[in-house]
Amino acid sequence: MEGAKMNKLKILTNGLFKENPIFVLLLGMCPTLATTTSALNGLSMGLATMSVLICTNFVISCIKKITPDMVRIPVFIVVIATFVTILQMFMDAYAPDSINKALGIYIPLIVVNCVILGRAEAFAAKNSPLASLCDGIGIGLGFTLALTILGIVREVLGAGSVFGVALLPETTNLLLFILPPGAFISLGYIIAIFNKLKKA
Repeated sequence: MEGAKMNKLKILTNGLFKENPIFVLLLGMCPTLATTTSALNGLSMGLATMSVLICTNFVISCIKKITPDMVRIPVFIVVIATFVTILQMFMDAYAPDSINKALGIYIPLIVVNCVILGRAEAFAAKNSPLASLCDGIGIGLGFTLALTILGIVREVLGAGSVFGVALLPETTNLLLFILPPGAFISLGYIIAIFNKLKKA
C-alpha cells in the first residue's frame, strides 16, 4: 500500500520537474509562446489545458481495452475534441471577455496540443485510470506552472506588472518582452535556469 502511494506521488511530481512539458520536453510551444504575454493569460491557458488533459487521460485509460489499435489515434482525437468543445462552451459562458479574447483560437487548438496527445499515447493508453488521472494532474500542473512563470517574467519585463498589479514605473518597461521575440528570449533563459537548478 505504501509503495502504491509513493508511486502515485512520483507520477504527480513527475510533470513538475523530471518531465515538465515546457522546460524539459519542449512540447506545446505554440500556445506557450503565443498566450504568455501576461501572467493571467499564461495561468488561464495552463488551467484550460490541464482540465482537458486530466479528463482525456482518465477516459482514454478507461476505454483503452475496447479501442482497436487501427483507430487508436482517431479515437484519442475525438475524446480530446469532445472535452475541448465542452471547455470552450464553458469559457464562452463564464470566462471574462478579456480571457476569451486573449486565448482566442488557442483554445480550439488544444485538440492538437502535443502534450495531451503525447500523454494519451505514452501513459493513459498503458496505465490504470487512477494512475492516468494522477499523470494528468502532474503534467497539467507542470504545464500551468511553466506558462505562469513565463507569463510573469514577460509581464514584469514588458509591462512592469504582475497579474495587472503595477510593480515598476513605465520608464523601465521593455516592450520587446510583450512581443513574440520576447517569448523566445524569456523561455530560453528560463530553460537555462531550470536546467542549472536541476543539476544543482
